[in-house]
Amino acid sequence: MKGSRHFSWQRLVQQAEGLLSVSTNRVSNAANLSALLYRELVDISWVGFYFLQDDKLLLGPFQGNPACVSIELGKGVCGTAAVSGDAIRVADVDAFDGHIACDADARSEVVVPLFKRGELLGVLDIDSASPGRFSEEDEVALKALSQVYLSSID
Repeated sequence: MKGSRHFSWQRLVQQAEGLLSVSTNRVSNAANLSALLYRELVDISWVGFYFLQDDKLLLGPFQGNPACVSIELGKGVCGTAAVSGDAIRVADVDAFDGHIACDADARSEVVVPLFKRGELLGVLDIDSASPGRFSEEDEVALKALSQVYLSSID
């Protein structure tokens, strides 16, 4: 339950493994993982996927307010993470040069690029209305959850 005092990343990873084990469809599993993260994580305003298509990141399954439909590679936090290949954790989005304000309420963000067999598929993006919301532990756990997702799809 959202806001639980007994939150465990390990338990959440196990839940994701079970949830994503019934399908190998990229969109279905992204939809379910977005819903799971949005329901379980405290102080999250948006969680979702952008998938690479025609050299742009296009909006995929998400939970939260309507979002930017298309993000150019190298632009904003999502596009920068996609090009760099590294997760990016931003404590204050206003201090991130080139931040794209898809959600006016977002104050912090973490983006994990998704690579399968060395090929960029897209990114997992999570926003919060609270500055400094995401810790190093959160980033590590979200990378692990991204691997659960990537292992589940074709």
